[in-house]
Amino acid sequence: MQRMTFSMNLSAEKYQRYYLGSAKAVIVQADDGRTLRFPISAIQKYVTHDGVQGHFEIIFDDNNKMTALNRLG
Repeated sequence: MQRMTFSMNLSAEKYQRYYLGSAKAVIVQADDGRTLRFPISAIQKYVTHDGVQGHFEIIFDDNNKMTALNRLG
Protein backbone atom coordinates (compact mmCIF):
# COMPACT_ATOMS: atom_id res chain seq x y z
CA MET A 1 0.00 0.00 0.00
CA GLN A 2 1.23 3.46 -0.86
CA ARG A 3 0.00 6.84 0.39
CA MET A 4 0.64 10.17 -1.31
CA THR A 5 -0.58 13.67 -0.53
CA PHE A 6 -1.36 16.60 -2.79
CA SER A 7 -3.13 19.94 -2.80
CA MET A 8 -5.90 20.84 -5.19
CA ASN A 9 -7.43 24.19 -6.09
CA LEU A 10 -9.87 23.52 -8.92
CA SER A 11 -12.49 26.18 -9.62
CA ALA A 12 -16.12 25.15 -10.07
CA GLU A 13 -15.96 26.32 -13.69
CA LYS A 14 -12.90 24.21 -14.46
CA TYR A 15 -14.37 21.17 -12.68
CA GLN A 16 -17.51 21.52 -14.74
CA ARG A 17 -15.44 21.59 -17.95
CA TYR A 18 -13.67 18.41 -16.85
CA TYR A 19 -16.93 16.74 -15.85
CA LEU A 20 -18.88 17.68 -18.98
CA GLY A 21 -15.97 17.25 -21.35
CA SER A 22 -14.07 14.24 -22.50
CA ALA A 23 -11.56 14.29 -19.62
CA LYS A 24 -11.86 11.13 -17.56
CA ALA A 25 -8.87 11.70 -15.27
CA VAL A 26 -7.33 14.36 -13.07
CA ILE A 27 -3.57 14.84 -13.14
CA VAL A 28 -1.95 16.52 -10.14
CA GLN A 29 1.51 16.87 -8.69
CA ALA A 30 2.00 15.11 -5.37
CA ASP A 31 3.75 16.88 -2.51
CA ASP A 32 6.87 14.81 -3.23
CA GLY A 33 6.94 15.93 -6.89
CA ARG A 34 5.57 12.78 -8.49
CA THR A 35 2.66 13.00 -10.93
CA LEU A 36 -0.63 11.38 -9.95
CA ARG A 37 -3.46 10.44 -12.28
CA PHE A 38 -6.87 9.30 -11.03
CA PRO A 39 -10.50 9.30 -12.22
CA ILE A 40 -12.36 12.62 -12.06
CA SER A 41 -15.20 10.75 -10.35
CA ALA A 42 -12.97 10.29 -7.28
CA ILE A 43 -13.22 13.99 -6.37
CA GLN A 44 -16.95 14.33 -7.03
CA LYS A 45 -17.90 14.07 -3.34
CA TYR A 46 -15.58 17.00 -2.52
CA VAL A 47 -17.05 19.44 -5.05
CA THR A 48 -18.65 22.58 -3.60
CA HIS A 49 -20.01 25.74 -5.22
CA ASP A 50 -16.40 26.98 -5.24
CA GLY A 51 -15.01 23.85 -6.89
CA VAL A 52 -12.55 21.50 -5.18
CA GLN A 53 -10.01 22.90 -2.75
CA GLY A 54 -7.93 21.31 -0.04
CA HIS A 55 -5.15 18.95 0.86
CA PHE A 56 -5.80 15.30 0.05
CA GLU A 57 -4.36 11.85 0.62
CA ILE A 58 -4.64 9.21 -2.04
CA ILE A 59 -4.07 5.54 -1.25
CA PHE A 60 -2.99 2.92 -3.79
CA ASP A 61 -2.82 -0.83 -3.42
CA ASP A 62 0.24 -2.89 -4.36
CA ASN A 63 -0.93 -2.91 -8.00
CA ASN A 64 -1.06 0.91 -8.09
CA LYS A 65 -4.85 0.91 -8.13
CA MET A 66 -6.46 3.75 -6.17
CA THR A 67 -8.33 2.44 -3.14
CA ALA A 68 -9.21 5.71 -1.35
CA LEU A 69 -9.10 9.49 -1.62
CA ASN A 70 -9.49 11.49 1.60
CA ARG A 71 -9.48 15.20 2.35
CA LEU A 72 -6.98 15.96 5.09
CA GLY A 73 -8.44 19.19 6.33
